[in-house]
Amino acid sequence: MIRVLLADDEELIRAALAALLELEADLTVVAQAADGPAAVTAALAHRPDVAVVDLAMPGQDGFAVAAELARVLPECAVVILTGQGRPPHLARALSAGARGFLPKGAPGGALADVIRRLHAGGRYVDPALAADALSIPPCPLTPRELETLRLAEDGSSVAAIARRAHLSSGTVRNYLALAVQKLGVDNRAEAVRVARDCGWW
Repeated sequence: MIRVLLADDEELIRAALAALLELEADLTVVAQAADGPAAVTAALAHRPDVAVVDLAMPGQDGFAVAAELARVLPECAVVILTGQGRPPHLARALSAGARGFLPKGAPGGALADVIRRLHAGGRYVDPALAADALSIPPCPLTPRELETLRLAEDGSSVAAIARRAHLSSGTVRNYLALAVQKLGVDNRAEAVRVARDCGWW
């Protein structure tokens, strides 16, 4: 019997996944969690073979949970299940220690098959997402430029971004100007859109 942990902040999705997996003769859901920290706690308490973890959760996102479980419970394989999978998310998930990455729009039986594959020591990446990952442009921004642009996503003023990033306002202006220039757009709002569409954060 393969022991499974489900972690998703949406109770309806968790319940539906649990019901779906319990129909499989060789799978049993041993624990459920509604946020990242609860997922790690439940994994340590129940020692599942496979953890199915949502990407966007409160407390700790799926990347952080995968990294933490790889550190404290390496025998538990992690598959990230997400409704917002983008190619850079795939790379981050794998580097964090996840062994599977599956979009929520996958066919009903796909998750059970992925769980079995991971339990047998394999890996799984959605083929369409893997193909997209090979075609996305690399990010031309430095980590500081990208972080400053990400902080501008909500329309914050330069002064507010400077406070949050612990930088001077002049440095923030320079980073934002460089981001706009490198991305070949007219303003920071367009730069934010390009970065978000490319999945660079």
